[in-house]
Amino acid sequence: MKICLINPNTTAAMTQKAASAARAVVSDDTQVIASNPAMGPESIEGFYDEVFSVPGLIEEIKKNSDADAYVLACFDDTGLDAARCCTERPVVAIGEAAYHLASMIGAKFGVVTTLSRSVAALEHNLIKYGLMARCSGVRASDVPVLELESITADGASNPAYDKICAEIEAAIKIDKAESIVLGCAGMADLPERLSREFSVPVVDGVAAAARMAESLAALGLTTSKIGAYAAPGAKQYSGIMRPFQP
Repeated sequence: MKICLINPNTTAAMTQKAASAARAVVSDDTQVIASNPAMGPESIEGFYDEVFSVPGLIEEIKKNSDADAYVLACFDDTGLDAARCCTERPVVAIGEAAYHLASMIGAKFGVVTTLSRSVAALEHNLIKYGLMARCSGVRASDVPVLELESITADGASNPAYDKICAEIEAAIKIDKAESIVLGCAGMADLPERLSREFSVPVVDGVAAAARMAESLAALGLTTSKIGAYAAPGAKQYSGIMRPFQP
């Protein structure tokens, strides 16, 4: 089986971090290939960045059309609906996957993300997925996405890590969260460390989505094409959008 993990931003280091998290949890005979667009924002922080990352994401899906399933490694679930329209293969985004798994291991889960401007988008997704009632709250650490790269694997404390820890502590003590969802693919290397530190389950969306994508493909389940996710109809696209014409 081949799973294509796509980081919708252009930062290769984040792509490789996500790929490592996915490869650590899939079956030995499942291949995870990882890619990111050559065009678009270096990080996705808010609605404006999201819009300009979708064309590159769609391009990467088309380049890897032989994959058995796709993982979208942006916690905003950027371009998810559009991606499901352009392939019959299962497409799993890390936010949706993490929310569903977290809802199975505690009565309430808390989400700790990067910037405050991302909170509205995540709350919108929770409502869309029907899981807002299971979420104790979405908290922002106000750590920029690219600053997550400063957190080292040796366990040393630094300002970015300390801010994330402070919001997790508040989610547990104030919001009464029983599990924590990490709201960025750039945190994919932190769940085990944070789970030990706070003695609660900590869910990384990359690992969750990789296992879900693998399971859907193994079950032979595909994306329904009779309604919302039907292939786009033929029509003319103009200007720089012409290469994406269906």
